[in-house]
Amino acid sequence: MNWITIAQVSDCPPGSSRECIAAGHIVALFNVDGQFYALDGLCPHQGGPLGKGRLTGCVVTCPWHGFQFDVTSGQHQTSKSLVHASFPVRVTGDEVQVGIEEP
Repeated sequence: MNWITIAQVSDCPPGSSRECIAAGHIVALFNVDGQFYALDGLCPHQGGPLGKGRLTGCVVTCPWHGFQFDVTSGQHQTSKSLVHASFPVRVTGDEVQVGIEEP
């Protein structure tokens, strides 16, 4: 696993999200009550920017067509068969890092 710094802790305060790039991947970073989570940044519906979506509690709403995902698990909110890809996250000092699998 390759750990890549995508933000500083202060860049994504509790209740917010942001779009980041890590090793060519678009990553949607979320801060839920001080805990960080990361999903693939492209909504599986039509590629909307999940990192620019509205975060309510632990649910992000895609700004393009309203698809909703639990950011802690990637679970779609109405289709139990749809789980969106996520990345492991760790905080090292003031850096937020995501784990990218090496080929």
